[in-house]
Amino acid sequence: MSETGTLFAALRQSSDEAVVDMLERMVRDAPDHALNKMNALDLAGTAGIDEDRVIAALLNAVGLGMFEMTWNVMCPSCAGVLSANKSLKTLDRAHYHCAFCAAGYETTLDNLVEVTFTVSPRVRKIAAHNPDELSAAEYYRQIFWSSAIDLPDDLEKLLDEVTLEIVDLPAGERAILSLQVPQGTLIMFDPVTHAAQFLEVSGEETSERQNLSVIFNRVQVPVDTVTLRPGPLRLALDNRTDGRALPAVWVANPALDDLLKRRKSVLTATRLLTNQTFRDIYRTDTLAIGQRLKILSLTFLFSDLKDSTELYERVGDLTAFDLVNEHFRLLQEIIASERGAIVKTIGDAVMATFETPDRAIAAAIRMREAMSDLGAERQHQSLRLKMGIHEGSCLAVTLNGQQDYFGQTVNIASRVQGLAASRSIVVTESVVAHARALLETSGLKPTPRRVALSGIADKVSVYEIS
Repeated sequence: MSETGTLFAALRQSSDEAVVDMLERMVRDAPDHALNKMNALDLAGTAGIDEDRVIAALLNAVGLGMFEMTWNVMCPSCAGVLSANKSLKTLDRAHYHCAFCAAGYETTLDNLVEVTFTVSPRVRKIAAHNPDELSAAEYYRQIFWSSAIDLPDDLEKLLDEVTLEIVDLPAGERAILSLQVPQGTLIMFDPVTHAAQFLEVSGEETSERQNLSVIFNRVQVPVDTVTLRPGPLRLALDNRTDGRALPAVWVANPALDDLLKRRKSVLTATRLLTNQTFRDIYRTDTLAIGQRLKILSLTFLFSDLKDSTELYERVGDLTAFDLVNEHFRLLQEIIASERGAIVKTIGDAVMATFETPDRAIAAAIRMREAMSDLGAERQHQSLRLKMGIHEGSCLAVTLNGQQDYFGQTVNIASRVQGLAASRSIVVTESVVAHARALLETSGLKPTPRRVALSGIADKVSVYEIS
């Protein structure tokens, strides 16, 4: 058996067979660009396979060295990749700037960082492994743009509609372009160095040649705007870097707007951090010590077994230990199936995260039912969970050697759980607001009340789902 065959056989031991079959077919038959910056959610949708099964298989494949994982900081406006990182540890900037859009963005894991997968050269060599050999159109497709943009197969034809000129400029080389610039806005942009120059072309047409020089040297400078008149332009381009440059003159027209609006859902960093398979594999090697990355919205669920100490007293250590372990197993199974992940356990308590509040509530309802079923099965009706849920912003950090979360949202979620009575789920107002449809479908009517929480100045509105 070949090395590739051996690797796929190993992958089948840990991953869904349908997903492995799909990946094996892709490695064998797919065009090169389909194996670069693979979008897990798009793959799942196209194949009709559960997203989490696809994500899990790709993560396991990374562990086997079959694929490589990249954390791309992407521009929300143009979907260009502003920074490609093999690990979250190298996301060390509070803000990123997109020269193409002349816009800056605060670094958040919700909508600025996507996770993609690329086949390893040991499995199959593809053109993107040598980006300097890609054509200009394929460089934009495979290197510059993120997996969030839905690019057509005939990308080169589409690019012709939005570019006046594009040049492949080797290291140390100069080029002079003679252009007829039309009225409107033009963008001179290089996707390799991310250098840009805006051209505002207006006024009466001129027959006199206008001149503009642009130097590429990897020094990030503020993007400015040059005013020109319609007519001839002599554009001098000087590549002073040690690699190629691909400067192009883009026309800001409806075709460009349509191109940049073609979007797909992506696997965000926040979604991946709340994936149980990811946490199991990368529990201690996600963020650097002292690193803090912002998440705008994450949902936290805290659970605790009520009267677990009395349970040990009543049924004995061995029986209680077995029940508590089975409780942890069931909770992890339910949390993972609702696209959540257990961050840690503290005694008999669980701290879990979910990308959205509705997933957390769905998990809590199922967890409560599972504990009732387990108690009835083992003839211990005292297995009752107290649960609290809150949603909000937080920081992803490393605490006690593992990836964790910090902030007031975490504190409130923990304190809300302390308000829960036996078998009740207490949630905050923001959670209810995001999950009304689920609650109505489930026939649940949360009971509101105002409470004081330790460390919180004002009273908080909470809702009990009993």
